[in-house]
Amino acid sequence: MDTILKYFPDITDTQRRQYASLYELYQDWNSKINVISRKDIDNLYEHHVLHSLAIAKALSFKDGTKIMDFGCGGGFPGIPLAIMFPQCSFKLIDGTGKKIKVCREVAAAIGLKNVVAEHLRGEDEKGKFDFIVSRAVMPLPDMMKIVRKNISKEQRNAMPNGIFCLKGGDLQAEVSPFRRIVEQTDLSSYFDEEWFREKHLIYLPA
Repeated sequence: MDTILKYFPDITDTQRRQYASLYELYQDWNSKINVISRKDIDNLYEHHVLHSLAIAKALSFKDGTKIMDFGCGGGFPGIPLAIMFPQCSFKLIDGTGKKIKVCREVAAAIGLKNVVAEHLRGEDEKGKFDFIVSRAVMPLPDMMKIVRKNISKEQRNAMPNGIFCLKGGDLQAEVSPFRRIVEQTDLSSYFDEEWFREKHLIYLPA
Protein backbone atom coordinates (compact mmCIF):
# COMPACT_ATOMS: atom_id res chain seq x y z
CA MET A 1 0.00 0.00 0.00
CA ASP A 2 2.85 2.43 0.70
CA THR A 3 3.79 2.14 -2.97
CA ILE A 4 0.31 3.30 -4.02
CA LEU A 5 0.20 6.15 -1.51
CA LYS A 6 3.65 7.33 -2.61
CA TYR A 7 2.27 8.22 -6.05
CA PHE A 8 -1.43 8.75 -5.25
CA PRO A 9 -1.46 10.41 -1.80
CA ASP A 10 -4.85 12.07 -2.29
CA ILE A 11 -7.02 8.97 -2.62
CA THR A 12 -10.06 8.72 -0.34
CA ASP A 13 -10.40 6.48 2.71
CA THR A 14 -12.71 4.23 0.70
CA GLN A 15 -10.12 3.88 -2.06
CA ARG A 16 -7.43 3.13 0.53
CA ARG A 17 -9.55 0.35 2.01
CA GLN A 18 -10.29 -1.07 -1.43
CA TYR A 19 -6.65 -1.10 -2.51
CA ALA A 20 -5.57 -2.50 0.88
CA SER A 21 -8.05 -5.39 0.50
CA LEU A 22 -6.60 -6.55 -2.81
CA TYR A 23 -3.61 -8.44 -1.43
CA GLU A 24 -5.54 -10.95 0.68
CA LEU A 25 -8.21 -11.35 -1.98
CA TYR A 26 -5.75 -12.09 -4.77
CA GLN A 27 -3.65 -14.29 -2.53
CA ASP A 28 -6.74 -16.35 -1.72
CA TRP A 29 -8.02 -16.56 -5.29
CA ASN A 30 -4.55 -17.23 -6.67
CA SER A 31 -4.36 -20.36 -4.53
CA LYS A 32 -7.45 -21.66 -6.38
CA ILE A 33 -7.07 -20.15 -9.86
CA ASN A 34 -3.63 -19.07 -11.06
CA VAL A 35 -4.21 -15.50 -12.28
CA ILE A 36 -0.86 -14.10 -11.11
CA SER A 37 2.47 -15.91 -11.12
CA ARG A 38 2.76 -17.59 -7.69
CA LYS A 39 6.24 -16.16 -7.17
CA ASP A 40 4.97 -12.68 -8.08
CA ILE A 41 2.03 -12.40 -5.68
CA ASP A 42 4.22 -10.67 -3.06
CA ASN A 43 4.86 -7.94 -5.65
CA LEU A 44 1.13 -7.40 -6.25
CA TYR A 45 1.14 -3.68 -5.49
CA GLU A 46 4.21 -2.74 -7.52
CA HIS A 47 3.98 -5.15 -10.46
CA HIS A 48 0.22 -5.23 -10.91
CA VAL A 49 -1.67 -2.46 -9.09
CA LEU A 50 0.78 0.41 -9.59
CA HIS A 51 1.60 -0.84 -13.09
CA SER A 52 -2.11 -0.60 -13.93
CA LEU A 53 -2.30 2.90 -12.47
CA ALA A 54 0.27 4.21 -14.95
CA ILE A 55 -2.78 4.85 -17.13
CA ALA A 56 -4.16 7.14 -14.40
CA LYS A 57 -0.90 9.11 -14.56
CA ALA A 58 -1.38 9.63 -18.29
CA LEU A 59 -5.03 10.70 -18.12
CA SER A 60 -7.51 11.46 -15.36
CA PHE A 61 -10.73 10.09 -16.83
CA LYS A 62 -13.70 12.44 -16.60
CA ASP A 63 -16.80 11.25 -14.77
CA GLY A 64 -19.01 9.19 -17.05
CA THR A 65 -16.14 7.85 -19.16
CA LYS A 66 -16.68 4.30 -20.42
CA ILE A 67 -13.64 2.02 -20.45
CA MET A 68 -13.19 -1.56 -21.62
CA ASP A 69 -10.38 -3.75 -20.28
CA PHE A 70 -9.56 -6.06 -23.19
CA GLY A 71 -8.15 -9.42 -22.07
CA CYS A 72 -8.39 -8.45 -18.41
CA GLY A 73 -6.98 -11.66 -16.94
CA GLY A 74 -7.50 -11.45 -13.19
CA GLY A 75 -8.54 -7.80 -13.38
CA PHE A 76 -5.55 -5.71 -14.43
CA PRO A 77 -5.54 -2.90 -15.30
CA GLY A 78 -9.35 -2.69 -14.96
CA ILE A 79 -9.89 -3.18 -11.22
CA PRO A 80 -7.18 -0.76 -9.97
CA LEU A 81 -8.47 1.85 -12.45
CA ALA A 82 -12.09 1.28 -11.40
CA ILE A 83 -11.09 1.99 -7.80
CA MET A 84 -9.29 5.16 -8.88
CA PHE A 85 -12.21 6.39 -11.03
CA PRO A 86 -15.42 5.40 -9.21
CA GLN A 87 -17.58 7.68 -11.40
CA CYS A 88 -16.48 5.94 -14.60
CA SER A 89 -17.84 2.62 -15.88
CA PHE A 90 -15.59 -0.33 -16.64
CA LYS A 91 -16.30 -3.48 -18.63
CA LEU A 92 -13.75 -6.26 -18.19
CA ILE A 93 -13.71 -8.99 -20.81
CA ASP A 94 -11.60 -12.12 -21.17
CA GLY A 95 -11.85 -15.37 -23.10
CA THR A 96 -11.11 -17.44 -19.97
CA GLY A 97 -14.14 -17.91 -17.73
CA LYS A 98 -12.15 -18.70 -14.56
CA LYS A 99 -10.38 -15.34 -14.75
CA ILE A 100 -13.69 -13.51 -15.13
CA LYS A 101 -14.96 -15.29 -12.02
CA VAL A 102 -11.99 -13.87 -10.08
CA CYS A 103 -12.72 -10.36 -11.41
CA ARG A 104 -16.37 -10.57 -10.37
CA GLU A 105 -15.58 -11.91 -6.92
CA VAL A 106 -12.85 -9.34 -6.21
CA ALA A 107 -15.03 -6.46 -7.43
CA ALA A 108 -17.95 -7.66 -5.27
CA ALA A 109 -15.75 -8.17 -2.19
CA ILE A 110 -14.46 -4.58 -2.22
CA GLY A 111 -17.81 -3.05 -3.17
CA LEU A 112 -16.99 -1.86 -6.67
CA LYS A 113 -20.27 -0.77 -8.28
CA ASN A 114 -18.77 0.45 -11.55
CA VAL A 115 -17.42 -2.86 -12.90
CA VAL A 116 -19.03 -5.47 -15.15
CA ALA A 117 -16.95 -8.56 -15.99
CA GLU A 118 -17.97 -10.80 -18.87
CA HIS A 119 -16.60 -14.03 -20.35
CA LEU A 120 -16.30 -12.79 -23.91
CA ARG A 121 -13.87 -12.62 -26.81
CA GLY A 122 -13.06 -9.16 -28.13
CA GLU A 123 -14.43 -10.08 -31.55
CA ASP A 124 -17.86 -10.61 -29.97
CA GLU A 125 -18.03 -7.39 -27.95
CA LYS A 126 -20.52 -4.98 -29.54
CA GLY A 127 -20.42 -2.07 -27.07
CA LYS A 128 -18.93 1.39 -27.56
CA PHE A 129 -16.31 2.80 -25.19
CA ASP A 130 -14.24 5.96 -24.85
CA PHE A 131 -11.07 4.02 -24.15
CA ILE A 132 -9.79 0.46 -24.44
CA VAL A 133 -7.13 -0.50 -21.88
CA SER A 134 -4.96 -3.60 -21.91
CA ARG A 135 -1.83 -5.21 -20.48
CA ALA A 136 0.33 -6.96 -23.09
CA VAL A 137 -2.49 -9.11 -24.48
CA MET A 138 -1.39 -9.16 -28.13
CA PRO A 139 0.54 -7.06 -30.67
CA LEU A 140 -0.94 -3.61 -31.14
CA PRO A 141 -1.88 -4.00 -34.86
CA ASP A 142 -3.81 -7.21 -34.08
CA MET A 143 -5.57 -5.62 -31.14
CA MET A 144 -6.51 -2.52 -33.12
CA LYS A 145 -8.22 -4.68 -35.76
CA ILE A 146 -10.42 -6.22 -33.07
CA VAL A 147 -11.32 -3.20 -30.93
CA ARG A 148 -11.49 -0.38 -33.48
CA LYS A 149 -15.23 -1.06 -33.83
CA ASN A 150 -15.69 -0.53 -30.08
CA ILE A 151 -14.23 2.98 -29.81
CA SER A 152 -16.88 5.66 -29.53
CA LYS A 153 -16.75 8.77 -31.70
CA GLU A 154 -18.23 10.93 -28.94
CA GLN A 155 -15.40 12.73 -27.12
CA ARG A 156 -15.46 13.72 -23.43
CA ASN A 157 -11.84 13.68 -22.19
CA ALA A 158 -8.72 15.84 -22.56
CA MET A 159 -7.21 13.22 -24.88
CA PRO A 160 -9.00 11.77 -27.93
CA ASN A 161 -10.66 8.38 -27.50
CA GLY A 162 -8.40 5.44 -28.20
CA ILE A 163 -6.27 2.66 -26.71
CA PHE A 164 -3.93 2.55 -23.72
CA CYS A 165 -1.63 -0.50 -23.63
CA LEU A 166 0.93 -1.43 -20.99
CA LYS A 167 3.88 -3.24 -22.55
CA GLY A 168 7.55 -4.01 -22.02
CA GLY A 169 10.70 -4.35 -24.10
CA ASP A 170 11.49 -3.07 -27.58
CA LEU A 171 8.25 -2.02 -29.26
CA GLN A 172 9.67 -0.39 -32.39
CA ALA A 173 8.32 -2.99 -34.84
CA GLU A 174 4.95 -3.15 -33.09
CA VAL A 175 4.27 0.58 -33.13
CA SER A 176 5.81 1.33 -36.54
CA PRO A 177 2.48 1.01 -38.44
CA PHE A 178 1.16 3.85 -36.24
CA ARG A 179 4.36 5.89 -35.91
CA ARG A 180 2.72 9.17 -36.96
CA ILE A 181 0.11 9.11 -34.19
CA VAL A 182 1.24 6.69 -31.46
CA GLU A 183 2.63 8.03 -28.16
CA GLN A 184 5.04 5.92 -26.11
CA THR A 185 5.81 6.87 -22.50
CA ASP A 186 8.49 5.17 -20.41
CA LEU A 187 7.00 4.25 -17.05
CA SER A 188 10.23 5.27 -15.35
CA SER A 189 9.05 8.85 -15.97
CA TYR A 190 6.11 8.13 -13.63
CA PHE A 191 7.60 5.70 -11.10
CA ASP A 192 11.06 5.46 -9.47
CA GLU A 193 11.18 1.71 -8.89
CA GLU A 194 13.73 -0.31 -10.87
CA TRP A 195 11.06 -2.73 -12.13
CA PHE A 196 9.52 -0.03 -14.32
CA ARG A 197 12.62 0.37 -16.48
CA GLU A 198 11.89 -0.83 -20.00
CA LYS A 199 8.16 -0.80 -19.25
CA HIS A 200 6.05 1.46 -21.43
CA LEU A 201 2.60 2.93 -21.85
CA ILE A 202 1.39 3.07 -25.42
CA TYR A 203 -1.40 5.49 -26.33
CA LEU A 204 -3.00 5.15 -29.75
CA PRO A 205 -5.77 7.62 -30.58
CA ALA A 206 -8.54 6.15 -32.72
